[in-house]
Amino acid sequence: MLDILDKVVCDNKTMRTILSKYIGQKVLIEYNLGRNKIEKYEGIIDKLYNAVFLVKVSNGTKSFSYSDLITKTIKIYK
Repeated sequence: MLDILDKVVCDNKTMRTILSKYIGQKVLIEYNLGRNKIEKYEGIIDKLYNAVFLVKVSNGTKSFSYSDLITKTIKIYK
C-alpha cells in the first residue's frame, strides 16, 4: 500500500481536496497515539467537513482532523 498523502505539503483545504477523490473507497488508517502505541483502522472514507473527515469502520464511525494528517499523527494508505 502507498501513503496517499506522503509527498504533499498542504493545508486543510488541500487535504480536503485530496481526500475527496477517495470518498467511498476502502483505506487503512494508522493512528499514532505516542509511546509506540499505534491503532489501525480499516474503513471507508464517508464524509468530509471543514476541519474533520469521517471514516466508517466495522464498529461505527471514526472522525479524524486534517491537522492530524498535516502533523503525520495519522497516515492513510490506499
